[in-house]
Amino acid sequence: MNTLYTCYPGGKHKALSLSYDDGNVADRTMIHLLNAGNIKGTFHLNSGQLDGEHRVRSDEVASLYTGHEIACHTVSHPTLTRCPDHEIISQILDDRRALEELAGYTIRGFSYPNGAWNAGIKDLLPRLGLSWARTVDTTGHFHHGEDPFSMKTSCHHKDKLLERAREFISLTKTQYLYWFTVWGHSWEFDRDNNWQLLEDFITLCGNRSDLWYTTCTGMWDYLDAAKRLRYSADSRLVENPSGIPVCISFNGTIHHVPPGDRIRLV
Repeated sequence: MNTLYTCYPGGKHKALSLSYDDGNVADRTMIHLLNAGNIKGTFHLNSGQLDGEHRVRSDEVASLYTGHEIACHTVSHPTLTRCPDHEIISQILDDRRALEELAGYTIRGFSYPNGAWNAGIKDLLPRLGLSWARTVDTTGHFHHGEDPFSMKTSCHHKDKLLERAREFISLTKTQYLYWFTVWGHSWEFDRDNNWQLLEDFITLCGNRSDLWYTTCTGMWDYLDAAKRLRYSADSRLVENPSGIPVCISFNGTIHHVPPGDRIRLV
């Protein structure tokens, strides 16, 4: 019997992503530190609060977040569970329009402001052009959920971050795919005067050859592409109809399946 596994790019089985909210000026310090460790972040911005006190400037958005991902967080950060549908739609679509104008690319991620969401709000999001949405719920583990619109993270950075980082980098079982996700607000490091925590985390998890550093959209797109692979009945032929290269392991041998291509595994 063949053993056929989805892998992350490069045949890796562990990935790391950060997801941070609000667009505070502390994002500048955070991004500088993340870049030094080759770690990628998804930054959720409120377009209506850019250029405000302690917020990043709209004219720096494109350059500041280069190499990372800009995602929605609504225009003005309301508690959506208290808003009518038409207001929810406006808050998200107007945020997308404004951020896309600044970023120069399609905005597809979202985090629920104040952590407030319900099934009705979640069901609106795909129709508003979004591909995933992050909650403030955490799991304490390193596995992605099945529903991208109720995405949980592994932990907030104040919840045993270094302990979890050490556990994560020690994982060796390649039969699993691990995804370590951390959420929070960059301004918390300023408020708590604990930037050293982030620096220590980057020392542990940054610049490692065994990790895939990706944004949240990068991960959800990759998982979707992997699910869309088409295999022959004997698993020896595979084709990739997506626009993303996918890596798989067939009986212990790593194979790269280019986008729009078909390969024979043996």
